[in-house]
Amino acid sequence: MTCRIFFPIILVFFIVTPALGVVKEIGTVGTTYPVIEPDVISQLKERAIARMAEEHRLLAERMNNYQPADLHPLPRTTEDRTFLIDPTYTLDHDLKDGNGKILYPGGYTFNPLDYVPFAGGLVVIDPTDPAQIKWFQDAPYAEDHRLRLLITGGHAAALVKQLGRPVFYLTDEISDRLQLKAAPALVLRKRDKLQVHEFFIPESNHENR
Repeated sequence: MTCRIFFPIILVFFIVTPALGVVKEIGTVGTTYPVIEPDVISQLKERAIARMAEEHRLLAERMNNYQPADLHPLPRTTEDRTFLIDPTYTLDHDLKDGNGKILYPGGYTFNPLDYVPFAGGLVVIDPTDPAQIKWFQDAPYAEDHRLRLLITGGHAAALVKQLGRPVFYLTDEISDRLQLKAAPALVLRKRDKLQVHEFFIPESNHENR
């Protein structure tokens, strides 16, 4: 009985032992071929890079062509005009906090200039009019980066590259608040009011149109 049990154990031992011992190099057996399948990792990287490049291109295209829906166009000035604006504002409804508590009641009147600094000022031009761009570049305001440049048309991205400075859009709300009627215009603070100066560009400056 013992022999019949012992013999299979010896047989299993000799079968398993080579796997536990030193692996012997037996060389190349059969014909080998180079791996021609593409590297999956490399493929995924290439696709990711291509997708990112396409997304970047589309984003740049959208930025270059972007215009706000409420962009406010203005005609060219026909004469120099300067006037003052009282920016005092009256709330037409109660202003409440997140808990419903009234912070400022309807009818409350305040001057934003008492709370918000208006350093520098604003310059408004129509960049689709080359004469207005030239006027801005020749004016002292072009070198004053405290002034914000607002445009009434065209695309800000192109003008940023051309002028090398930030450019913003003139919206309906801003134009209404400043009571702008024409461009180019300069808006400066005068004590508790705002002064708007609309500049007339002589015909001699229209040659670049």
